[in-house]
Amino acid sequence: MESTAGPYLNTAAVTSPVGIVRLLQMTFGCTTFSLVAHQGGFSAAYGTFCMFVWTFCFAVTVFIITCEFTHLHSCLSISWGNFTAAFAMLATLMSVTAAVIYPLYFVQLGCYPIGCEVRDFRIAASIFAGLVFIVYAVEVFLTRAKPGQVTSYMATVSGLLKIVQAFVACIIFGALVNDSQYSKYVATQWCVAVYSFCFVVTVVVVAFSVTGKTALLWFPFERSVVVYTFGAVLLYMSAAVIWPVFCFDSKYGSPQRPGLCTKGRCPWDSQLVIAIFTYVNLLLYVVDLAYSQRIRFVSHL
Repeated sequence: MESTAGPYLNTAAVTSPVGIVRLLQMTFGCTTFSLVAHQGGFSAAYGTFCMFVWTFCFAVTVFIITCEFTHLHSCLSISWGNFTAAFAMLATLMSVTAAVIYPLYFVQLGCYPIGCEVRDFRIAASIFAGLVFIVYAVEVFLTRAKPGQVTSYMATVSGLLKIVQAFVACIIFGALVNDSQYSKYVATQWCVAVYSFCFVVTVVVVAFSVTGKTALLWFPFERSVVVYTFGAVLLYMSAAVIWPVFCFDSKYGSPQRPGLCTKGRCPWDSQLVIAIFTYVNLLLYVVDLAYSQRIRFVSHL
């Protein structure tokens, strides 16, 4: 009797270069959080974040492999190409953050006081955490849009930058809530409004692309994205000027870190982090604006 499994299963989902990379993502991710959960251990918000990253990325990767292998993704009312490209970029950013945070806070060369076995497990987990980042970055490299190629928007440089911009904004928000004293001046409150507005609109752009609903809008989505990106550049330029002035000018703030400032709870440190990542996001939006005028949007891939 002839097998009927062929038409229903997509073996390329696990045998193609991207499929093999996703299998490695699943393997390395499972190994990482298993080492940590078994003996390495984690604590506090930093450790919890790392465990969340590895388990979340593992679960979504398993979901993607399953859907592509069984063709179930064709039943979902989303733009699959945009979804996988967006997740690969997000997982890359999250995994590199976890790969830095975990060894920074949990790995030590000596055995005291945690014991040599725990130390070895943590070192092994850190190595696999780095491998997790590498394989997700490889997927981004393999699936990104090539010059002249018509592809999903989230696979383009502009689409990938949207994920990075939102991620950087989350870092800024984290620093804002860490006693940054942003409410002290109206000018710094304006900067917070800039960060919030650009973050929300960027997330909306990603959401419409991933759900494949851009064709239902009554206005040209691609042109609106370019106009918004230009506006975001102007808004971030204002924040890039205002925030350092009202935080580090001697008239409003402190040019140098106060000597009595508590480590980990110092407003000056949070303000410095915000200033740095404000310039990072400004650069990202400028690059995004340059690329967004050269792409063709495709929502249904």
